[in-house]
Amino acid sequence: MFFKKYGDIVVGVFFMLLSAVVMFMATQLPKSAVMDIGPDFMPMVIGAVTFLLAALLTFLNVKNFKMHMEEAEAAADSIEECNYKRVLSSFVLTVVYVMILQPVGFIISTIIYLPLQMLILAPEDKRKPLPLVILTVIFTLVVFFLFRYGFKIVLPAGIFTINL
Repeated sequence: MFFKKYGDIVVGVFFMLLSAVVMFMATQLPKSAVMDIGPDFMPMVIGAVTFLLAALLTFLNVKNFKMHMEEAEAAADSIEECNYKRVLSSFVLTVVYVMILQPVGFIISTIIYLPLQMLILAPEDKRKPLPLVILTVIFTLVVFFLFRYGFKIVLPAGIFTINL
């Protein structure tokens, strides 16, 4: 009952702390001698955005909690229970993805991982494999080309060396 009632506030505070740690750790990275933007840039951006969103989540829920205490209890009772099978499946799939990313490569492993993850997380009535696969292929190629040519970062090629 505690987590149903205060869950969003707890999650917001947790992610504010986590993002503060990420931003602190990013300042510990060495500065780039070649460019103005160093390896600390993206972790700082991600940490700052995460902190702002977590702060917004916490603020809105504290404000909402004070205004609608009775309505929040009724809504908390209607929230469905956590599906631990989905959570565990998602966790295992993510661990497998991280383990095969380097040897198999970004493109192949991501094209396999994303539709499976979406199928696990999607509600039963929204599971449509073909649109998920199409979306995954487009997203994977956009990210690949963005990193390769936009950021000049080579993602793991794996078993296939791709010279695009």
